[in-house]
Amino acid sequence: MVTIQIIAAGKLKEPYLKEGLAEYKKRISGYADFIIVEVADEPIPQRFTEAEAIRIKKAESRRILEKIRDSDVVILLDLSGKPYTSEELAQIVSSMVISGKNKIVFVIGGTLGVSPEVMQRADRIMTLSTLTLPHQMVRLVLAEQIYRIFRIMKNEPYHR
Repeated sequence: MVTIQIIAAGKLKEPYLKEGLAEYKKRISGYADFIIVEVADEPIPQRFTEAEAIRIKKAESRRILEKIRDSDVVILLDLSGKPYTSEELAQIVSSMVISGKNKIVFVIGGTLGVSPEVMQRADRIMTLSTLTLPHQMVRLVLAEQIYRIFRIMKNEPYHR
C-alpha cells in the first residue's frame, strides 16, 4: 500500500480544521496510509530583517528535511510552483505509484516559505492556488485533493 505523508511547519490549532482533517484521514485510509507530521515553526517577530527571515526558513526547513528519507518522492507546495488540475495530479500520483514509489510526501513550509535546500530536494513544486491561504487551511484543502486524487485514480464518482 502506498503511503501519503504531509509534513507541515506549525501545529494545527483550529478545532474545525482538525475535525475536517480527521474526516479526510478516515476517507483516505481506504486507499493509502495517510500520515500528517507537524514540525515546530519559528516565532516571527512583527518586524524582521532579511537575515532573520533566512534564519527562520532555514530552521523550519532543517526540521522538515529531517523527516524526509532519500527514497521519498517529495511534492513541495509553494506559490512559485506549477498549478495542476485534480486530474493532472491524479495522473502524476498514479504514475509514481505504478513506477514503484510507495511513499509520497507533500511539504507545506512555514509562513515565510522554505529554504533553497527544501526547494532542491523537491521532486515537484506545485501550488494549490494563486490565492493566499492560511497555512493551516492548506492542510485541509490538500487532504481533500488527496482524497479526490484516489477517487479519480479508481474511477469512482466524486462531485466535480
